[in-house]
Amino acid sequence: MTFKVVIPARYASSRLPAKPLADIAGKPMVVRVMERALQAGAGEVWVAADHPEVAAAVEAAGGKVLMTREDHPSGTDRLGEVVDRLGWGDAEIVVNVQGDEPLIEPAIIRLAAAALEHDAEAAIATAGHAIHSLEDFLNPAIVKLVRDAAGRAMYFSRAPMPWPRDAFAGGPQALPAGLPVLRHVGLYAYRAGFLRAYAQLAPSPYEQIEMLEQLRALWHGYRIRVELLEAAPPGGVDTPQDLARVRAVFTNSAG
Repeated sequence: MTFKVVIPARYASSRLPAKPLADIAGKPMVVRVMERALQAGAGEVWVAADHPEVAAAVEAAGGKVLMTREDHPSGTDRLGEVVDRLGWGDAEIVVNVQGDEPLIEPAIIRLAAAALEHDAEAAIATAGHAIHSLEDFLNPAIVKLVRDAAGRAMYFSRAPMPWPRDAFAGGPQALPAGLPVLRHVGLYAYRAGFLRAYAQLAPSPYEQIEMLEQLRALWHGYRIRVELLEAAPPGGVDTPQDLARVRAVFTNSAG
């Protein structure tokens, strides 16, 4: 299996300024993410940077970097620029690894790429895992998804779904046993041809209501493969508290 990884690394962050350059056990965070992607066996790993200091940090670590436009509305659009500028063929599998996930497991990156390779009708592959908590089920910050019989996404939503009508007739008290509730994990593998097409697709009304860009693909008839994980993967870095947690993991494991 051959695949490529692109790591969008946005310099600006309201809660963590210059986030890609945050030091984690002696290396910038973006370099830690790059190392994880290389461990996954990607044929090429590129960082899509929007700031010269990020580019310099990647190059100093021996990585490949492409300076991309600063005005992309989403990470998917940024990947489309990378695909075009590097001239990758439409059939190439490209895994989007977020630049703020230094604990991402290499096996999950490979899983996403393999899922797309083995489903010729899918343009995208992603992942999910079971939800066991009523609190998580009702939390709009946690994106839920439902799959069809072929393991492809039917819909993604911030709303609780599927809704167990009879079990919740008197109000939700606990999740019924065996309810197939899945939490979406925001890791994506794409065919390069889809990334080229994405920017030309009209936004979906559901995408704008839910604020979930993957709904644009479903709206236009693209199929999304969903692989199931046994448990939630390690979280990314959004806050100073997240950064402290990640630093502790690397320090305890001798980085």
